[in-house]
Amino acid sequence: MTIFVGLTVMLLFAGLSYAEDKPVRQLKAFLKNTKSLTADFKQVLINEAGNPTQTSYGVFYLQRPGKFRWDYLKPFQQQIVSTTGKVWFYDTDLEQVTVKKLDESMGSTPALLLSGQVSLEDNYTMEQQGVDGDLMWVKLIPKNQESGFKYVLIGLDNDSLGGMELSDNFGQLTRIYFSNVVLNPPLKQTLFEFTAPKGVDVFSD
Repeated sequence: MTIFVGLTVMLLFAGLSYAEDKPVRQLKAFLKNTKSLTADFKQVLINEAGNPTQTSYGVFYLQRPGKFRWDYLKPFQQQIVSTTGKVWFYDTDLEQVTVKKLDESMGSTPALLLSGQVSLEDNYTMEQQGVDGDLMWVKLIPKNQESGFKYVLIGLDNDSLGGMELSDNFGQLTRIYFSNVVLNPPLKQTLFEFTAPKGVDVFSD
């Protein structure tokens, strides 16, 4: 009886270990098989008290490796465009463009984690978080202590992208919910080309 119980417990824990590893394996498979992506998104900023402070809506484009674009449409129009090792942040209302090197923009552009521009295994510790809200969640903790954020959560809906959550070092959460996701569509390269409009202020780091 003791041997039988011991074997049963061992098999149970082996099964749990296998199940716990599934989200990480699923994330790796998603990144390997995804060359391009489009999706609508809803982004919610949450303060230290846990209260939402701003909700934005827009469209997200991804082209691996290293290209992505966020078009914020409501309530304010903004663009974040990345290609050729740089990221352009364009605020339409402020008529201002900020240009940063790709690696300096990690805290503000969680799409870098999906773009193939950085190695997840080299830069992050990956932990499965189980299922919540019909999504499988993987937690990415930066190995670099000087990173601008504490962690990023990536939620997978079967073999597709469902959501992300970014926690920065100031106690603010950014939650992103994706919908109408299309995997591997043909994308025009002009989507990832940015030219500052005439008359706007351009700041480069």
